[in-house]
Amino acid sequence: MRCPFCGNPDSKVIDSRSAENGQVIRRRRECKGCRRRFTTFERFEQFPVTVIKRNGDKEPYKREKILLGLRKAFEKRPVTSQQVEDLTREIEAELRAEGKKEIPASQIGMAVLKKLKGVDEVAYLRFASVYKDFKDITEFQSELGQLLEKKEDA
Repeated sequence: MRCPFCGNPDSKVIDSRSAENGQVIRRRRECKGCRRRFTTFERFEQFPVTVIKRNGDKEPYKREKILLGLRKAFEKRPVTSQQVEDLTREIEAELRAEGKKEIPASQIGMAVLKKLKGVDEVAYLRFASVYKDFKDITEFQSELGQLLEKKEDA
């Protein structure tokens, strides 16, 4: 790793730690030339994923879309931004584990719904109402009824 201060290509690692729930390695380094210290972050290279939308169009995967959807679902709910970030990471890890280069948008939506159901039922219903495109109150009631049935069975 080239030193950002003097440009020397030789440095030694002083400390390594896991960061961002094991998705990143943080390394503290010392330049062998000028002896100054600096921090680097190592993360795995993500392969590009293409999302296949409902209408058949394809677009590059954008994590911001999941974050935005989750933030809207959790609006005014007792959930921290760190929890939203962690949830997004978990969803991405599940999708990445499949190793596919193309993922249907419906699969991403279902992964989000599955996670939301276990975290916050109100957020789940909010997301479901948009994702499933409820046309009227009866569709909303039906989804709520299914949630309540599963809650009673548990």
